[in-house]
Amino acid sequence: MPWQAELPLGGEKPLTADETPRTIALGDRIVPYVLRRAKRRTIGLSIDHRGLRVGAPRRASFTEVEALILHHGDWVAQKLDEWRSRRRPEPLRIVDGLHLPMLGQSLEIRLALGSNRALWNLQSAPVLTLLLRTPADAGKSLEKALREKARQWFGERLSHFAQQLGLPVPPLTLSAARTRWGSCSRQTGIRLNWRLIHFPPHIVDYVVAHELAHLREMNHSRRFWITVGQLYPDYKAARDELNGLAAHCPHWL
Repeated sequence: MPWQAELPLGGEKPLTADETPRTIALGDRIVPYVLRRAKRRTIGLSIDHRGLRVGAPRRASFTEVEALILHHGDWVAQKLDEWRSRRRPEPLRIVDGLHLPMLGQSLEIRLALGSNRALWNLQSAPVLTLLLRTPADAGKSLEKALREKARQWFGERLSHFAQQLGLPVPPLTLSAARTRWGSCSRQTGIRLNWRLIHFPPHIVDYVVAHELAHLREMNHSRRFWITVGQLYPDYKAARDELNGLAAHCPHWL
């Protein structure tokens, strides 16, 4: 089942007493929003650089508010994606000495002449040396090396959590979606975004647990979240942290 985490709501001004942070599942994505109670007759939706904001009469129930959000779910998703693309950070230049986050550590990138191979040194602080025919090959070589590391790490974590559920380890494929962190299908297995390799190990564990739980519940029901909690008890904190990290995930051309 496809799933993604949204960027955090944020940050210019603190919330007022009339504003409440909440989240809602819009099909395949968990979307945070701010609900603002006010003297008004109707429920209104707006989306800007802060994310989804909902204005509602004081008498409106959460059920009524979320029914309206769900009714306009396609529009909400489209506008959130538009804002996300506008605020995406500038692409990185792959240069000698560049540092990238990888599984909670700082990975140093070294460049040297060679035959487009990658050499890992993980003895202390991790170093990845890219042996390149030409500097133009740096981006592809770096992605290839990180994908291989991601496949190895994700595979180990899938095996770990599948064993806890008493399930066979599902097939793993890697994706490169800009905003989707994972998806699950009983027919084809689990897809994980290789860029998760830039996040700490506990965030990878949360996403893996989330996707494996879909093999039991192909939805975001209460029973689904109970299953996630059995695999990863602190999933709410990890979900919130992932929302923040998503805004700063590195990328390059």
